[in-house]
Amino acid sequence: MKKLLLVVDYQKDFVDGALGFPGAERLDGPIAEKIAAYHAAGDDVAFTLDTHQENYLDTQEGKKLPVPHCLMNSEGWQLYGKTAEALDRTRDMVICKPAFPSLWLGSWLKEQKYERIELVGLVSYLCVLSNAIIAKGALPEAELVVDAACTAGPDPRLHANVLELMGALQITVRNREVE
Repeated sequence: MKKLLLVVDYQKDFVDGALGFPGAERLDGPIAEKIAAYHAAGDDVAFTLDTHQENYLDTQEGKKLPVPHCLMNSEGWQLYGKTAEALDRTRDMVICKPAFPSLWLGSWLKEQKYERIELVGLVSYLCVLSNAIIAKGALPEAELVVDAACTAGPDPRLHANVLELMGALQITVRNREVE
């Protein structure tokens, strides 16, 4: 079975930077362990990076969320902690995306023909959800899995709601009791 671990936007600005929130740092160890397990099994790992330019405040997102973050090549744009150390630049795909979802990701996934895609990272109800939907559209027969122990969001109510919503979208949500 062809498998992919998709690590969504686990970047410094979402953990302890401009849009960081309490608890986001606790995901680091479990995400890094999951990356190591996928590598050890010979499965694929890809990372998305929320990537903005200096004109961020002039964009649609910037007008609705006026907090500059993940500016390309800034400290906050970098992957966080052990997750950053787990990235294998010789084999892992890194996808820079200027918005919550990535159409490029969808096109790439369709070519790869994965049978199972597991998503982890931040923020559960923004980028994780929107990229899960992109993956579902690209590979409707692939099993999509979200590990609730490896995703979070600053609003606990929205986080709980999105885990329920993902289940309704036929995405397998594991470890929901661990949130």
